[in-house]
Amino acid sequence: MKIRLVNNGVFTVLDDVRTAMKPPAEGFYWIDADLEDLEVLQPIFGLHDLEVEDCLNDEEQRPKIEVHEGHYFIVVNSIRFDDEEIFLRSLNIFLGKGYIITVTKQKINELRSLKPLLLEERVSSPDRFLYYLTDLVVDNYFIVGDRIEDRIEKLEEDILMHTKKSHLTEIIGLRSEILWLKRVLGPQREVIGTLNKRELKLIDPELQKYFRDIYENAVKVSETFDTYRDLMANLREAYQSSIAGRANEIMRVFTALTTIFMPLTFITGIYGMNFDYIPGLHTKGGSLILLTFMVVVGFGMFYIFRKKDWL
Repeated sequence: MKIRLVNNGVFTVLDDVRTAMKPPAEGFYWIDADLEDLEVLQPIFGLHDLEVEDCLNDEEQRPKIEVHEGHYFIVVNSIRFDDEEIFLRSLNIFLGKGYIITVTKQKINELRSLKPLLLEERVSSPDRFLYYLTDLVVDNYFIVGDRIEDRIEKLEEDILMHTKKSHLTEIIGLRSEILWLKRVLGPQREVIGTLNKRELKLIDPELQKYFRDIYENAVKVSETFDTYRDLMANLREAYQSSIAGRANEIMRVFTALTTIFMPLTFITGIYGMNFDYIPGLHTKGGSLILLTFMVVVGFGMFYIFRKKDWL
């Protein structure tokens, strides 16, 4: 657990968490806690049992906001895209008068990126801290969205160039991830909408228009992932069309080859019959003439098929 007094974006590290029980004369306290620290923080700040249970729960948490008399409990999901996989990480926030507590199970990139931003913007209140943190979380969805779009474009190019069975697995997997993110984006957008529209005593009314901007970005993110979902449906149709076209191409080649060999099979069938008199059968060099004729017929049909673009 790290306890910091933040004033005009400048951090002062503290050792005793009980110092944060009363609001400071200037600035606010930021407590960056791990799950095991909740046992200490709960009695000091009066955190609700259900909120602590939500933080400790191993299951994926739904974004939400719960309003209490002395503090707000907010859950948002940070997003990461590593090694072609999408991860969501819960960011639990307790916003109180003169303090803000962030509780995470894993490292959250947005918290590291936030520190220089607080100094640059000379932040001195927990609600402004919440604004910049939420803004970074939503902006990161755009970054991940761009990477997903690049992945879709590459997959589309690979399918058009050379279709493989593994492409269908990639399409299904990526589409499932997009649909999964869509289910998360709805509640998260509602949380930001609450910060934008609802009168909350612990949030400065002047910040309403700023949270409105974040809400608009959250709507754009949701619409973007709707587009990606449609693109995945188109990509699956392109894959199926490519597979069908490839099968037709193979069948066309096999049909042409079968057609070329039909007259050759007919000729060899005649000369394989058990008759005494067959034209050219006892002629000197007859076999060579026959083989030459068969080669001419085969190549002649091949030339005709190529000219008609059947091969």
